[in-house]
Amino acid sequence: MTDPRRTSFLKRVRSALGNPLRDESAISAAFADPRPAATAALAKRMRERPPEERAALLVRLSEAAEPLNIQLVQVPDETAAVEAIARIVANSLPEWGGEKRAAAWDHPLISALNLQDALADLGVPVFVTRPAPDVDRGRVRRAVADAFVGVTSAEWCVAATATLAARNPPGAPRSVSLVPSIHVAVIRAEQVVADFQELYALLNAEMDEEGRGLTDAMTFITGPSKTADIEATLVHGAHGPRELHLIVIHG
Repeated sequence: MTDPRRTSFLKRVRSALGNPLRDESAISAAFADPRPAATAALAKRMRERPPEERAALLVRLSEAAEPLNIQLVQVPDETAAVEAIARIVANSLPEWGGEKRAAAWDHPLISALNLQDALADLGVPVFVTRPAPDVDRGRVRRAVADAFVGVTSAEWCVAATATLAARNPPGAPRSVSLVPSIHVAVIRAEQVVADFQELYALLNAEMDEEGRGLTDAMTFITGPSKTADIEATLVHGAHGPRELHLIVIHG
């Protein structure tokens, strides 16, 4: 049974933030009835949102991203996404000097962008963190540390807080989003959910349907994180990226 005090408290918080929960009854019902059928029904409704609801979520995401210094770019297709990444690389300089290098996940969406060829015109090599049983972890660490741009995707993006949620499977290490000075995340519009309750409902549904759900490593990223909080001295690789660019493909 849903705790009414918890529901009331969360409603007040959302109201104060200007982010009232949409369709609260449906989500509350799913949490009150955690059986696979109820959770799966809610997940199906989220995955089959009509275009106008998806458009409203992107507006909500844009509003949440702006005060967090997240550079949100909406593009119609993969070609435009590649062009956006190329502009970021061309117009930025490595924070710690040296040559321009990039690192990218071995991920279906990122692989479809073919960044190695796209950035070759700029003279920027791209290291792809491919999974392998005998992977040279030292080589991966060095390549990611040498990169000034890290390109990743994410499983979901929470519109209410502009939070990326990534499971980090093999070939998608957290370091690519943490070590380079500039983090570029590429997702599709259908990966945007309203809030964390929707996210958890989807994770529960996936656990029931696919046996996936939560994993040993799941990263939540909300904006750039670079601060000199250790004796006011910045340390490469210890303070996170200075920029976060979120590219949403809505075509």
